[in-house]
Amino acid sequence: MTPIPRRMGWLLMALALVIGWGAKGAAITHYGPFPAAAVALLIGGVGIMLVVTDMMVRGMYAELGKADAPSESLRPGDGSVLADADDIAVSGDFDKT
Repeated sequence: MTPIPRRMGWLLMALALVIGWGAKGAAITHYGPFPAAAVALLIGGVGIMLVVTDMMVRGMYAELGKADAPSESLRPGDGSVLADADDIAVSGDFDKT
């Protein structure tokens, strides 16, 4: 995964900030038929969506990576009689008598 979508989102949010400053300082009230506030909100919203979505996807992949990593506390004999490496060790071998 590349950081390009997140950087594009930050760029769009910065562009929305520049549009807002231009509307206030330079008295640019419209961009074509659209008001400057509407253009800034639309561009800023798309930027926020890109950044937040990228962060969520990266977080999900990080959690999946942790779930796929083998745990060092588990041994193949822990758990039930037919245990394998992905079973959870409780407090001993209660199934074996």
